[in-house]
This record gives sequence, C-alpha cells and structure tokens, in this order.
Amino acid sequence: MVGYSKFESEKFFIETMTRILRTKDDYQVLYVNISKLKPKNRHPRFVRIVAKMLDNLVAVTSGSLFVFSNGDIVILGKSIDEKKVDDAVKKLRTALVTDPIWSDEISAQFAMLYNIDNFDKLLAYVGDLLLQEQDENLLEEKEGISAWQVEAVKNRLEEMNITDLVKHQSVLKLDASNNFVRMFDEFFVAVKDLRLEFDRHIDITANKWLFLYLTQILDKKTMASFFFSSLKNNKRKVSANLNLSTLFTPEFDDFLELLKEKGQNLVVEAQVMDVLNNPQMYFDAKELLHRQGHEILFDALSIEMLRTLNIKVFMPDYIKLFWHPLMEDFEQESSNIKEIVEEIGKDRFILAKTLNEKALRFGLKNGIRMFQGPYIDAFEVAYIQKKCPHAKECSFESCLKRKKLIAGVMRSQCKNEDILEGSFDG
Repeated sequence: MVGYSKFESEKFFIETMTRILRTKDDYQVLYVNISKLKPKNRHPRFVRIVAKMLDNLVAVTSGSLFVFSNGDIVILGKSIDEKKVDDAVKKLRTALVTDPIWSDEISAQFAMLYNIDNFDKLLAYVGDLLLQEQDENLLEEKEGISAWQVEAVKNRLEEMNITDLVKHQSVLKLDASNNFVRMFDEFFVAVKDLRLEFDRHIDITANKWLFLYLTQILDKKTMASFFFSSLKNNKRKVSANLNLSTLFTPEFDDFLELLKEKGQNLVVEAQVMDVLNNPQMYFDAKELLHRQGHEILFDALSIEMLRTLNIKVFMPDYIKLFWHPLMEDFEQESSNIKEIVEEIGKDRFILAKTLNEKALRFGLKNGIRMFQGPYIDAFEVAYIQKKCPHAKECSFESCLKRKKLIAGVMRSQCKNEDILEGSFDG
C-alpha cells in the first residue's frame, strides 16, 4: 500500500505498527531518510522514482510501502534481505553521488533497518512527525502580525503579568557516586503558553524579526517575574534564555542585583543564531558575565551544529545538546559526539530533551553527565511524591505542574512547597 496524502501515511503506519507489536509478528522496517538529502533531491518526482526502485524489495517481502509527508520512504515486511537493501542503496548512490548524504560520516543514516525489538525508537520518531502536523495546523489557522498590529501586541505584552506563565526546569548531574545533584534551574516562558494570551488568529512567531523585537520585551518581563516569585528556598544557580542585547540594559543590571541579594549565580542561555549574528556582542556579554561570576550557555544545539561550529572559538561555559530518539542508532555519529565532548570538556555538556532512560544511557556513553527533560522531570516528581506526606492527595501530573511553576494559584495549592524546591540539592 502506498500513501501520499499528507500525514495519512504516518498515521496508518503507526496503527499498523501498534497492531504488530501486540501480535509480536516478526516484521522488519527499512527506513529511507529522503528528508536528509539536499532540497533539490527531495522533489516529489524523485521520491516517486526512489519508491519505484524499491518496489522489488516490497514484492519479495510481501510488504507495504509508505511515503511520509517529508518524503521519507518506509518499507514494512518480513525477512528483508540486507543484500537487496545494499544493492538498492548503491543504485541511489550512483544517481546522487554529489549529495552530502554520501559522505563517510553520515551515509549510514540514509537507509536504516529496524527489527521488532527496536520498533519503539522508530515509533517515537514518527510520533514527532505527527506533532509537527499539529503545530502546522495551528499556524494554518493563524495570521502573522502585520505592521499596524505590532504596537497593540507590544502594549499587551508590556501590560501582562507573566509571572504565572514563567516555568522552571532542573538540570541534574550524575555525580561520581551516580547520585543526581541539581546543577541549576532554567527559567522560561513557553511560546505555546504565551500564544494563548493573544487573539487565536494571530501568530506572534510568524515574522522572526518582529518576534525578536517582542522577545526583547519578554526578556524584561521574565527578569521582573523573579521579584514576584513565590520560590523560597531557591538558593542555587539559575539560568534564563535571554537575547544578548538584553544583557546591556538597566533592567539586566537590576536583575543581577536581585540575584546577588539572593546569593544566586546566573547562566545566560544564548541562542546560537543570536551569537553568530553578532559575535562581538557575544564576547562582550561573556566578559561582562564572567567579570561578575556568572556564566553563558549555547542553547539548542543539534549534532550537525555541534560538528560544523568551531565551539572552541566561542568556548561557552555550557553547551546544551538536544536529544533525538534516532541518535542512538547512529554509531559513527555517536563516536564523533564522544570525541567532541572529550575535546571540549565533559563538564560543559548538557543533554536536553532527555525523553527516557535510553537517552540517559546515550548521554553517559558519550561522556555527558548533565541532563534536562521529561525523564528528569518525572524522576524528580517520583522522588517528591515518595518523600511528601501529602502525596496521596496529589496526582503525578498536578505535582509536576506545580513543581514547574514559580507562582500562581496552582502552585500555592501545594501543601509542601519546600520539597518542590529542595529535591536533589547538593
């Protein structure tokens, strides 16, 4: 069966795989990463040509072929012959010899064979594609901010009390005794929460330059929220995702004074594009922070960015690498990550978006000891509920939500706020 409707193939594939996992039938999946090719080689006509080349493989395995919305081709069948896969890939390589996918470092990523015991990794990846569909549908219903709306949106943002929207998330480190210790908390406002404060037909992120302008206002509001936070025992290091330009404002000076009074050090989480757009501002910001005992972090790096950027030139205090469910399959990539981690320094790296224990093991395998993400959040809440005398009165989900907030009605409903703030403190 071939599906070409947008996201229909992904949905049908997940349904089929779910049935297979229940019946434990001995299927295999060949995943061909067309989406990793250059844009000119991802033309729908080319995708159809590749699908035709793989028809023989589908026939001999009595399998099904799916074409995903991003062009990736998936074959589900039994006893998929690895030699036939190699032959098909060689034909494609001949046709696309100039594409970067065929470099020695990443060619193994082009076609990957999955057995039933690692179908969960593949399902997680396809699930991510469907989440993208939800985001796209949200954007389709919205309009970008027009020039005449900017002032109104700006005024609305300046008037808002965003304290109830500010959340925090821990970065934990496994120490030499393999015990988790809190390194710092990241404070942030999620864009999805902020969107709800505006007309549902307006997309505040559609124009990147206007959104950048708005985030500079948001930076000031986020820093101001610390003055109204109900956190009591937060004496540790904190981090905040800020524009570099914000670090040269009077509001930032006031923010540092507040942190000084609380005995806290700051880690500024900088977006890499912000750094590359103005390297000199980055170096000035880094010097300003270091002079006062604070630090700077490169946020949201992918493996590709980690490889292509000359990190040593910038040498941030921390580097946040984002986890992806398929990373553990790329053995060559894995060894490259370990080399980079060792070269730059193990104590600088944080594996963010840590979804599960597999992600944790991947990080440890590659020398990373600091982690952030849903798995770490769940680990903390499990610890809190084990220690809290009121745990039976509170669901796991509500405890997690309260822990992430810094103020507001929901957080104030917690009967033991001290434990929300104090778990895993070193």
